[in-house]
Amino acid sequence: MLEHGGRLLRAVKQYAIPRQQWLDLSSGIAPWPYPIPPIPVDAWARLPETEDGLEAAARRYYGAQPLLAVAGSQAAIQALPYLRPVGRVGVLTPCYAEHPHAWARAGHALVELDEAQVEDVLDSLDVLVLVNPNNPTGRCVPRERLLAWHARLAARGGWLLVDEAFMDNTPAHSVVDQAGQPGLIVLRSFGKFFGLAGVRLGFVVAEADVLRQLAEALGPWTVSGPTRVLGQACFADEAMHLAQITRCSMASQRLAMTLEGAGLPPSGGCDLFQYVRDERAAHLHDYLARRGILVRLFEHPPALRFGLPATAADEQRLAQALADYHKESA
Repeated sequence: MLEHGGRLLRAVKQYAIPRQQWLDLSSGIAPWPYPIPPIPVDAWARLPETEDGLEAAARRYYGAQPLLAVAGSQAAIQALPYLRPVGRVGVLTPCYAEHPHAWARAGHALVELDEAQVEDVLDSLDVLVLVNPNNPTGRCVPRERLLAWHARLAARGGWLLVDEAFMDNTPAHSVVDQAGQPGLIVLRSFGKFFGLAGVRLGFVVAEADVLRQLAEALGPWTVSGPTRVLGQACFADEAMHLAQITRCSMASQRLAMTLEGAGLPPSGGCDLFQYVRDERAAHLHDYLARRGILVRLFEHPPALRFGLPATAADEQRLAQALADYHKESA
Protein backbone atom coordinates (compact mmCIF):
# COMPACT_ATOMS: atom_id res chain seq x y z
CA MET A 1 0.00 0.00 0.00
CA LEU A 2 1.26 3.48 -0.88
CA GLU A 3 1.63 6.24 1.70
CA HIS A 4 -1.20 8.76 2.02
CA GLY A 5 -2.23 11.60 4.26
CA GLY A 6 -4.81 11.10 6.97
CA ARG A 7 -2.88 8.43 8.89
CA LEU A 8 -3.79 10.02 12.20
CA LEU A 9 -4.16 6.85 14.25
CA ARG A 10 -0.65 5.77 13.30
CA ALA A 11 0.67 9.15 14.47
CA VAL A 12 -1.28 8.80 17.74
CA LYS A 13 0.56 5.56 18.41
CA GLN A 14 3.96 6.72 17.20
CA TYR A 15 4.04 9.98 19.17
CA ALA A 16 1.93 8.87 22.17
CA ILE A 17 -0.36 11.88 21.88
CA PRO A 18 -4.12 11.25 22.39
CA ARG A 19 -6.19 11.59 19.23
CA GLN A 20 -8.30 14.47 20.53
CA GLN A 21 -5.17 16.58 21.01
CA TRP A 22 -4.05 16.43 17.37
CA LEU A 23 -4.40 19.07 14.69
CA ASP A 24 -4.59 17.00 11.50
CA LEU A 25 -3.53 18.99 8.43
CA SER A 26 -2.26 15.97 6.51
CA SER A 27 -5.06 15.76 3.92
CA GLY A 28 -6.18 18.27 1.30
CA ILE A 29 -9.79 18.01 2.42
CA ALA A 30 -11.97 20.99 3.34
CA PRO A 31 -12.10 20.97 7.16
CA TRP A 32 -15.73 22.11 7.22
CA PRO A 33 -17.96 19.10 6.42
CA TYR A 34 -21.32 19.75 4.83
CA PRO A 35 -24.25 19.01 7.18
CA ILE A 36 -25.45 15.41 6.93
CA PRO A 37 -29.09 15.30 5.76
CA PRO A 38 -31.62 12.89 7.26
CA ILE A 39 -31.05 9.46 5.71
CA PRO A 40 -34.29 7.49 5.12
CA VAL A 41 -34.34 3.95 6.47
CA ASP A 42 -34.89 2.65 2.91
CA ALA A 43 -31.44 3.96 1.95
CA TRP A 44 -29.95 1.58 4.50
CA ALA A 45 -32.32 -1.32 3.98
CA ARG A 46 -32.57 -1.57 0.19
CA LEU A 47 -30.00 -2.10 -2.55
CA PRO A 48 -28.99 1.20 -4.17
CA GLU A 49 -30.76 2.18 -7.40
CA THR A 50 -29.20 4.38 -10.07
CA GLU A 51 -32.51 6.03 -10.97
CA ASP A 52 -32.74 7.85 -7.63
CA GLY A 53 -31.50 11.22 -8.94
CA LEU A 54 -27.83 11.24 -7.87
CA GLU A 55 -26.47 11.14 -11.41
CA ALA A 56 -28.88 13.86 -12.53
CA ALA A 57 -27.78 16.06 -9.61
CA ALA A 58 -24.12 15.43 -10.45
CA ARG A 59 -24.67 16.30 -14.12
CA ARG A 60 -26.19 19.64 -13.10
CA TYR A 61 -23.39 20.34 -10.62
CA TYR A 62 -20.53 19.47 -12.99
CA GLY A 63 -22.23 20.72 -16.15
CA ALA A 64 -21.34 17.47 -17.86
CA GLN A 65 -22.71 14.21 -19.16
CA PRO A 66 -22.49 11.28 -19.41
CA LEU A 67 -20.94 10.31 -16.09
CA LEU A 68 -20.57 7.36 -13.74
CA ALA A 69 -20.74 7.43 -9.94
CA VAL A 70 -18.00 5.41 -8.26
CA ALA A 71 -16.90 4.62 -4.71
CA GLY A 72 -14.39 7.45 -4.66
CA SER A 73 -12.26 8.35 -7.67
CA GLN A 74 -9.70 5.87 -6.33
CA ALA A 75 -11.87 3.04 -7.64
CA ALA A 76 -11.63 4.44 -11.16
CA ILE A 77 -7.89 5.12 -10.87
CA GLN A 78 -7.32 1.42 -10.19
CA ALA A 79 -9.66 0.12 -12.90
CA LEU A 80 -9.08 2.42 -15.89
CA PRO A 81 -5.59 1.10 -16.82
CA TYR A 82 -7.13 -2.29 -17.55
CA LEU A 83 -9.53 -0.87 -20.13
CA ARG A 84 -6.73 -0.24 -22.65
CA PRO A 85 -4.13 -2.47 -24.31
CA VAL A 86 -0.71 -2.20 -22.72
CA GLY A 87 0.98 0.95 -24.01
CA ARG A 88 3.15 3.95 -23.25
CA VAL A 89 1.74 6.21 -20.52
CA GLY A 90 3.05 9.65 -19.60
CA VAL A 91 2.46 10.94 -16.07
CA LEU A 92 3.06 14.53 -15.01
CA THR A 93 5.10 14.29 -11.82
CA PRO A 94 5.21 14.75 -8.94
CA CYS A 95 1.57 13.73 -8.62
CA TYR A 96 -0.85 11.58 -6.65
CA ALA A 97 1.16 8.36 -6.44
CA GLU A 98 -1.78 6.03 -7.07
CA HIS A 99 -1.88 7.06 -10.74
CA PRO A 100 1.55 5.80 -11.83
CA HIS A 101 1.21 2.85 -9.45
CA ALA A 102 -2.04 1.72 -11.11
CA TRP A 103 -0.77 2.06 -14.68
CA ALA A 104 2.49 0.26 -13.89
CA ARG A 105 0.66 -2.56 -12.12
CA ALA A 106 -1.45 -3.06 -15.26
CA GLY A 107 1.73 -3.54 -17.31
CA HIS A 108 1.97 -0.18 -19.08
CA ALA A 109 5.34 1.49 -19.73
CA LEU A 110 5.56 4.68 -17.67
CA VAL A 111 7.22 7.94 -18.71
CA GLU A 112 7.54 10.50 -15.90
CA LEU A 113 7.31 14.04 -17.25
CA ASP A 114 7.26 17.62 -16.17
CA GLU A 115 4.94 19.99 -18.00
CA ALA A 116 7.71 21.44 -20.20
CA GLN A 117 8.48 17.99 -21.64
CA VAL A 118 4.97 17.09 -22.74
CA GLU A 119 5.01 18.79 -26.15
CA ASP A 120 8.11 16.89 -27.25
CA VAL A 121 6.89 13.41 -26.28
CA LEU A 122 3.11 13.64 -26.57
CA ASP A 123 2.93 12.02 -30.00
CA SER A 124 4.77 8.96 -28.67
CA LEU A 125 2.25 8.41 -25.83
CA ASP A 126 -0.92 6.36 -25.76
CA VAL A 127 -2.16 8.00 -22.57
CA LEU A 128 -1.25 11.17 -20.67
CA VAL A 129 -2.24 11.33 -17.01
CA LEU A 130 -2.21 14.42 -14.82
CA VAL A 131 -3.82 15.87 -11.73
CA ASN A 132 -5.21 19.39 -12.19
CA PRO A 133 -4.78 21.31 -9.90
CA ASN A 134 -1.85 19.06 -9.16
CA ASN A 135 -1.51 17.09 -5.95
CA PRO A 136 0.77 17.93 -4.18
CA THR A 137 2.15 21.04 -5.94
CA GLY A 138 -1.11 22.85 -6.72
CA ARG A 139 0.05 23.63 -10.27
CA CYS A 140 -2.88 24.13 -12.67
CA VAL A 141 -2.36 23.46 -16.39
CA PRO A 142 -4.41 25.93 -18.48
CA ARG A 143 -7.62 24.59 -19.97
CA GLU A 144 -6.61 25.54 -23.52
CA ARG A 145 -3.37 23.56 -23.26
CA LEU A 146 -5.18 20.49 -21.97
CA LEU A 147 -7.69 20.57 -24.81
CA ALA A 148 -4.87 20.88 -27.35
CA TRP A 149 -3.12 17.87 -25.81
CA HIS A 150 -6.38 15.96 -25.89
CA ALA A 151 -6.91 16.68 -29.58
CA ARG A 152 -3.47 15.30 -30.47
CA LEU A 153 -3.94 12.17 -28.37
CA ALA A 154 -7.51 11.49 -29.50
CA ALA A 155 -6.52 11.73 -33.16
CA ARG A 156 -4.47 8.55 -32.62
CA GLY A 157 -6.97 6.82 -30.33
CA GLY A 158 -5.15 7.97 -27.20
CA TRP A 159 -6.48 9.20 -23.87
CA LEU A 160 -5.99 12.32 -21.80
CA LEU A 161 -6.88 11.43 -18.21
CA VAL A 162 -7.35 14.49 -16.00
CA ASP A 163 -7.88 14.02 -12.27
CA GLU A 164 -9.75 17.12 -11.10
CA ALA A 165 -10.04 16.07 -7.46
CA PHE A 166 -9.26 19.63 -6.28
CA MET A 167 -11.09 21.53 -9.03
CA ASP A 168 -14.40 22.34 -7.27
CA ASN A 169 -12.94 25.53 -5.79
CA THR A 170 -11.93 26.86 -9.23
CA PRO A 171 -14.44 25.34 -11.71
CA ALA A 172 -13.61 27.81 -14.50
CA HIS A 173 -10.35 25.91 -15.11
CA SER A 174 -12.09 22.54 -15.54
CA VAL A 175 -12.35 20.57 -18.79
CA VAL A 176 -15.18 18.42 -17.45
CA ASP A 177 -17.67 19.97 -19.89
CA GLN A 178 -15.64 18.51 -22.79
CA ALA A 179 -15.28 15.01 -21.39
CA GLY A 180 -18.02 13.43 -23.48
CA GLN A 181 -15.59 13.50 -26.42
CA PRO A 182 -13.60 10.38 -27.30
CA GLY A 183 -10.28 10.22 -25.54
CA LEU A 184 -10.95 12.68 -22.70
CA ILE A 185 -11.59 11.23 -19.23
CA VAL A 186 -12.11 13.45 -16.18
CA LEU A 187 -12.19 12.24 -12.58
CA ARG A 188 -13.98 14.26 -9.92
CA SER A 189 -13.80 13.72 -6.18
CA PHE A 190 -16.77 14.48 -3.96
CA GLY A 191 -15.21 14.24 -0.51
CA LYS A 192 -12.50 16.91 -0.72
CA PHE A 193 -14.59 19.99 -1.47
CA PHE A 194 -17.61 18.88 0.55
CA GLY A 195 -15.42 17.83 3.48
CA LEU A 196 -16.90 14.33 3.51
CA ALA A 197 -14.10 12.04 2.34
CA GLY A 198 -15.41 9.18 4.46
CA VAL A 199 -18.51 8.69 2.30
CA ARG A 200 -16.29 7.48 -0.60
CA LEU A 201 -17.95 9.06 -3.62
CA GLY A 202 -16.50 10.19 -6.92
CA PHE A 203 -17.45 10.55 -10.58
CA VAL A 204 -15.95 9.65 -13.92
CA VAL A 205 -16.92 11.80 -16.90
CA ALA A 206 -16.11 10.26 -20.28
CA GLU A 207 -17.63 8.97 -23.49
CA ALA A 208 -20.42 6.44 -22.99
CA ASP A 209 -18.45 3.39 -24.16
CA VAL A 210 -15.65 3.98 -21.64
CA LEU A 211 -18.20 4.43 -18.86
CA ARG A 212 -19.94 1.22 -19.88
CA GLN A 213 -16.69 -0.74 -19.76
CA LEU A 214 -15.76 0.82 -16.43
CA ALA A 215 -19.17 0.07 -14.93
CA GLU A 216 -18.85 -3.57 -15.98
CA ALA A 217 -15.36 -3.77 -14.48
CA LEU A 218 -16.48 -2.30 -11.15
CA GLY A 219 -19.72 -4.26 -10.86
CA PRO A 220 -23.11 -3.26 -9.45
CA TRP A 221 -23.92 -1.24 -6.32
CA THR A 222 -20.55 0.45 -6.03
CA VAL A 223 -22.04 3.50 -4.28
CA SER A 224 -24.07 2.88 -1.12
CA GLY A 225 -27.66 4.02 -0.68
CA PRO A 226 -26.90 6.46 2.18
CA THR A 227 -24.07 8.00 0.15
CA ARG A 228 -26.39 8.50 -2.80
CA VAL A 229 -28.89 10.39 -0.60
CA LEU A 230 -26.16 12.52 0.94
CA GLY A 231 -24.59 13.33 -2.43
CA GLN A 232 -27.84 14.64 -3.87
CA ALA A 233 -28.41 16.92 -0.88
CA CYS A 234 -24.90 18.38 -1.10
CA PHE A 235 -25.05 18.95 -4.86
CA ALA A 236 -28.35 20.82 -4.48
CA ASP A 237 -27.09 23.29 -1.84
CA GLU A 238 -25.85 26.02 -4.19
CA ALA A 239 -25.61 28.71 -1.49
CA MET A 240 -23.29 26.44 0.48
CA HIS A 241 -21.13 25.86 -2.61
CA LEU A 242 -20.36 29.58 -2.86
CA ALA A 243 -19.74 29.85 0.87
CA GLN A 244 -17.36 26.89 0.81
CA ILE A 245 -15.41 28.30 -2.14
CA THR A 246 -14.97 31.64 -0.37
CA ARG A 247 -14.09 30.09 2.98
CA CYS A 248 -11.46 27.79 1.47
CA SER A 249 -9.90 30.57 -0.59
CA MET A 250 -9.53 32.89 2.39
CA ALA A 251 -8.18 30.13 4.64
CA SER A 252 -5.64 29.08 2.01
CA GLN A 253 -4.42 32.68 1.63
CA ARG A 254 -4.02 32.99 5.41
CA LEU A 255 -2.15 29.69 5.51
CA ALA A 256 0.24 30.87 2.78
CA MET A 257 0.92 34.07 4.74
CA THR A 258 1.57 32.09 7.92
CA LEU A 259 4.06 29.83 6.15
CA GLU A 260 5.83 32.74 4.51
CA GLY A 261 6.06 34.55 7.81
CA ALA A 262 7.78 31.51 9.30
CA GLY A 263 10.42 31.45 6.58
CA LEU A 264 8.66 28.70 4.63
CA PRO A 265 7.29 30.42 1.52
CA PRO A 266 4.97 28.06 -0.37
CA SER A 267 6.32 26.56 -3.58
CA GLY A 268 2.77 25.99 -4.76
CA GLY A 269 -0.74 25.32 -3.57
CA CYS A 270 -4.43 25.70 -4.28
CA ASP A 271 -7.51 26.63 -2.28
CA LEU A 272 -7.40 23.36 -0.30
CA PHE A 273 -3.70 23.18 0.66
CA GLN A 274 -0.28 24.79 0.49
CA TYR A 275 2.91 23.04 -0.64
CA VAL A 276 6.40 23.79 0.66
CA ARG A 277 9.57 22.32 -0.85
CA ASP A 278 12.38 22.37 1.68
CA GLU A 279 15.38 20.17 2.42
CA ARG A 280 14.35 20.26 6.09
CA ALA A 281 10.93 18.74 5.36
CA ALA A 282 11.45 15.51 7.29
CA HIS A 283 12.81 17.35 10.33
CA LEU A 284 9.95 19.87 10.31
CA HIS A 285 7.39 17.09 9.88
CA ASP A 286 8.74 15.40 13.02
CA TYR A 287 9.00 18.71 14.89
CA LEU A 288 5.34 19.50 14.26
CA ALA A 289 4.20 15.95 15.00
CA ARG A 290 5.85 16.09 18.42
CA ARG A 291 3.57 19.07 19.06
CA GLY A 292 0.48 17.21 17.86
CA ILE A 293 0.33 18.78 14.39
CA LEU A 294 0.24 16.32 11.50
CA VAL A 295 1.15 17.42 7.98
CA ARG A 296 1.90 15.41 4.84
CA LEU A 297 5.55 14.57 4.19
CA PHE A 298 6.93 13.92 0.70
CA GLU A 299 10.43 12.52 0.35
CA HIS A 300 11.15 13.04 -3.37
CA PRO A 301 11.56 15.95 -3.61
CA PRO A 302 11.60 16.82 0.12
CA ALA A 303 8.39 18.74 0.73
CA LEU A 304 5.42 19.21 3.02
CA ARG A 305 1.76 19.73 2.20
CA PHE A 306 -0.31 21.70 4.70
CA GLY A 307 -4.08 21.28 4.74
CA LEU A 308 -6.37 24.11 5.86
CA PRO A 309 -6.82 24.77 9.60
CA ALA A 310 -10.53 24.81 10.44
CA THR A 311 -10.58 27.55 13.09
CA ALA A 312 -8.73 30.68 14.16
CA ALA A 313 -7.42 28.73 17.16
CA ASP A 314 -6.03 26.03 14.83
CA GLU A 315 -4.38 28.70 12.69
CA GLN A 316 -2.78 30.25 15.76
CA ARG A 317 -1.57 26.88 17.00
CA LEU A 318 0.14 26.17 13.69
CA ALA A 319 1.57 29.70 13.49
CA GLN A 320 3.07 29.41 16.96
CA ALA A 321 4.65 26.03 16.24
CA LEU A 322 6.13 27.31 12.96
CA ALA A 323 7.41 30.48 14.68
CA ASP A 324 9.10 28.36 17.34
CA TYR A 325 10.70 26.21 14.66
CA HIS A 326 11.90 29.28 12.79
CA LYS A 327 13.54 30.67 15.94
CA GLU A 328 15.20 27.39 16.80
CA SER A 329 16.49 26.98 13.23
CA ALA A 330 17.83 30.51 12.93
